[in-house]
This record gives sequence, structure tokens and C-alpha cells, in this order.
Amino acid sequence: MKPMLMMDADEVPVGKDWLYETKYDGFRAILQWDKEGVQLYSRNEKLLNAMFPEIIDACRRIEYVVKPYLPIAFDGEIVCLQNDYRSEFSFVQTRGRMRKKEVVGEHAKIFPCQYIVFDLIALKGKDMALTTLEKRKAQLNKCFEKIGLPTKVQYRHESSIQLIETFTDEKELWDLIRLNNGEGIVTKHKKSIWSNEKRTNQWLKVKNWRLVTIIVTQYEQVNGFFTGAIYKEGQLHEVVTFKHGMSEEEMKTLSELFLANGERKGNSVYEIAPSICANINCISFDGKHLREPRFHSFQFEIDPEDCNWKAMLRQLNPIPDNVQITHPDKPVWPKGGSLNKDDYLLYLQTAAPFMLPFLEERHLTLIRFPHGVPGEKFYQKSVPDYAPDFVKTSKDEDIDYIVCNDIMTLLWLGNQLALEFHIPFQTIHTKKPTEIVFDLDPPSVDEFSLSVEAAVRLKAIFDQFQLTSFIKTSGGKGLQLYIPLPFNTFTYAETRIFTKFVSDFLCEQEPQWFTTERLKNNRGNKLYVDYVQHHEGKTIIAPYSPRGTELATVATPLIWEEVSDSLRPEQFTITSVIERMKTMGDPFREFKQVGETQPFAVVLEQLKEV
Repeated sequence: MKPMLMMDADEVPVGKDWLYETKYDGFRAILQWDKEGVQLYSRNEKLLNAMFPEIIDACRRIEYVVKPYLPIAFDGEIVCLQNDYRSEFSFVQTRGRMRKKEVVGEHAKIFPCQYIVFDLIALKGKDMALTTLEKRKAQLNKCFEKIGLPTKVQYRHESSIQLIETFTDEKELWDLIRLNNGEGIVTKHKKSIWSNEKRTNQWLKVKNWRLVTIIVTQYEQVNGFFTGAIYKEGQLHEVVTFKHGMSEEEMKTLSELFLANGERKGNSVYEIAPSICANINCISFDGKHLREPRFHSFQFEIDPEDCNWKAMLRQLNPIPDNVQITHPDKPVWPKGGSLNKDDYLLYLQTAAPFMLPFLEERHLTLIRFPHGVPGEKFYQKSVPDYAPDFVKTSKDEDIDYIVCNDIMTLLWLGNQLALEFHIPFQTIHTKKPTEIVFDLDPPSVDEFSLSVEAAVRLKAIFDQFQLTSFIKTSGGKGLQLYIPLPFNTFTYAETRIFTKFVSDFLCEQEPQWFTTERLKNNRGNKLYVDYVQHHEGKTIIAPYSPRGTELATVATPLIWEEVSDSLRPEQFTITSVIERMKTMGDPFREFKQVGETQPFAVVLEQLKEV
């Protein structure tokens, strides 16, 4: 069975007869489920089960609940969600090319994919295709509610099967897609039936185009395609081939220019020195090429030297319209790779999917560096009078704290040069900690190996208690170990029983290396195991927060296999962490889910009996 196909459109139709959905960038797929099992088929009717085992496993886990609805068939999209409105196509595409079970399984752990359902083709064996979309949507919602699956997309939700959210206000959805850099919007007529016989104007897709300026470098006469490049580290890198979108006159003018002035390379390829710039519409960049490129216009007012990697990244990741950015060229980390404010904002945009789950619904304590690093710095807790309306706040005693729940607030804080994000151990909805954190503080960065030794020993203790732990660099000279907890369950007094026991035990085992002495002058050259800091009113540097160090280091989540003698805190800078996110994903991804099943109550009972 092939999916229903939609038509491209330049504008979103408006009116009460239309429904609106997010267009996700992934693999279109039909999920068919009967008593024999689950089959996930591509648009070309290729079986995808082996390539996306996490989706098949998710079906098997809920089979007992779904059984009354079988046979059932869904139309949807396989995605790798980066936020609620954007999927990273390159991760889905990479998975689609994998064949070895072990390789697929490892990729699924690091970059798990989801199946977003947007239509119902069959229910209890009954063909739903001729039922109107409006009624199919109602059945889908009822079905997902009874099964207990998410009825709207939540990119950090543990379920690999989720239902798309349907909007009746196209502007509301379009604003969310632009804000989150999504692929586009799909608009569907309420009375449309489901048919895969031909493309239909009852389903329309409108792309959220990004405009990228490139240098036109080559022309291939045989197929009529032009090549576009940008500068990266002084060298030209090809990023696009294009011809679609050009008028006959534009095509004729540009091709004749290459034939008359270009240098012939091979049988039909002509090359010209960097001089001609053009604007190209695309939906994203896959690391090598602009995706779905279409010629937009010539760009005569730009120097080819300005068509570079950094400029392309900024065009691909536009700042939301309602976030005002001032002095983007201002130096922030002159020694840490000559990073300016715009580089920092690009980092925040990249890190937002990883940062926001830890900033969300927590009182922020910020450290701002108004003139960059090194330089004057100050702490900020209270929201300033000039904060825009979209910044959420929460009052605690006499302080009106900033709460950062979205990309707009994050970028606004970045523009204020808030470089460090410190968060409490609980959200604004509870007085109880959502995690335990051990801060391992060596005398200096030269003794960082003590942090590694302490971390390995602490993990061994946690493993004995059957507690799952996570680890990150502090972004300074030490490491920080996390044990997530069930929400709103244990008090600070109860967690103190555990933190004191573990810290004392560690120091008793190796008193020449570790100490719980708070006074620096009395520690000697030992690592300080700070468990006292884990208390109401105290804060810790947030995962993925930069630090005000000259090297632009970042408080970076690690996988435990990295915690070895070769580990160094200066490895993790803004520049390296951006690349790390693309290759390693987020080691803290399952943090909240792990916390909800953590057997801390059993551990606490054991310690109370000691």
C-alpha cells in the first residue's frame, strides 16, 4: 500500500474547511498491524522493520492494548525529532541506509526515531479511506486516548508512536513552525477522503523556505545544472547543484556567461572564477548539500568572500522575528576560537533541544558577561524591567525569577550575554529535588584525574545500589554525577542521608585523595566531594551551559565509556560540542524516564537501617 500524495503550494489556503498540520522532514510510511504482527512500509512499499526497530518494539510493548483495534493501518512519517515541530532528516536517512542489525541498534539508542501518525486507513479491519478526514481524525484521537499514546507530538516523550496535533488556525501553526525552524505546513480539506491513486489538491504542502546565498562556480552543459559553493576555511566547498526555479531567460543568460567566459573542465563542464552570487531556496542542509534547492534570484550586492560557512549557518537558522539581536559581531570569547555573539546564538540554537528540558520550569540564576570573556561579570536572578512579554517568570519569596521554557527566551538571554545558566535541583512545581548531584571539585584543573577516579568509584557504588547515574563535565575543573529521581517524591532531608553516606564512604576508602572538608584551606591537595551543595535554594550549572572561561568550555554530558585517563575538560568547547551533538546525540536524553523508575526508595530504606 502506498501513501496518499499531496501537491505543492506557495500559499496556505485559509478558511473553516481546512485543517493544518506540521510537515515533518522524514520518511513517509504506512504502518499495517494485524494478528500476524506489524509491518512498516516505505512510500515505495519497501519493508522498514529492520531499519527502525525502536518503532516496531514500541508497537509490541502496547500490543495487548491495541489488540481490540486490529487489523489497523496508519499513514504517517518516520522522524527524528529535534523539537515538537522539526525532524532532522539526515538522521532518518542515515538509518535508512544501514543494514547490519548491531549498527542499527546502536544508532537507535543515540538517535531514536519516532512514527508520527496523521491518518487512519483501517480500524478493526474496516476500510476508513472513504470516511471524511474530519471523522478519521476523531477516530484517531479516540483510539490514541484509549491506547494511552500521546495525542500531540512531544519530542522528549518516551513513546516512539505519537499522534500529530491538528490546528484550525493556520497562523498559530505557521508561527510555531517558523520559530522552531520546521520544514513546513500541510493543509488538508476536512471532507477529503484518503486515496493513493494520484496527487490531490485536497492535501497541500507549503515549505518553510530558507534563503541561502551561494557562489555559482560551474555549469554542466549536458544536463543544464549549475553548481553553487561557499567558502570554508579559505577553500571553496560545493553545497548545491540547481536549475529548478530559473526562468528561461535567467537560464539562458547564466549558461551563455559560462560558455563565453568559463574555463572548460572535461567534456561539458565549464568553471568560472568566484564572481557570481545567487540566492537559493532550500529546506535544510544535510551536512554536505542544501536540500530541495530552488533558484530564487541573483545576488549582485554581495562580495563572494561573504558567502561562507558561517553566513550559510545563520541563513539556515534564522533568529525569530520577535527576538531583537544587538551587536551580533561583538567578541565574546576572543581566545576561545574568536567567538562572537552570533556564534554564541548559533550554539544556543543548536543546543536548545538538549538544554531546554533542563531549564524548563526552573528558576534561573544567570551569570552575565556584558563585555565578553574575560571581563566584568555579575549574577542575575530577578527579571529586568525591559524583558519582553514572552519571557515567563515565577516568584519565589521576593525574587521574580526568569523561567526559560522556549527558544525565544533562550536567545533573548543569549543576546544579553548571559553565558552561564545555573538551575536549582527542583522545578517550580515542587519543593522536592528531581535529581541528586555530586559535585567533584579537584584543587585545580591539573588534578582533574582525581575527578575521574572519584567518578568511577562513585559509579561502582551506585551500580551496587542498582541506581542509574549520569555524568557531565562541570565546564570548569571537575565532574558532576547525577542520579535522577521520581518527580515530587523524596525530600532534601531524605536525599541527604544517601549523599552523606556515599561521600563519607568514598573518603574513608581513599582519605589521601578525597575529602568532604568545606574549608579550602583545610583540604590540602585533595578532591572535594561536595554533597552539601545539594540542597534547596542551591544551584548547579545546567547541562550544555557554556562557562565564562577563556576557552569557551561547556558543561557537557558524557557517556560513561568516556570517563578515563584521557578525559580532559578543555576537550569540550562550544565549537567541539556542536559537532559532538551531531555525532553522539544527547547522553542525558533518557534522564527523566530513568528517574521515574529509579529504585531510590529501596536504597533509602536500607540506609535508614544502617
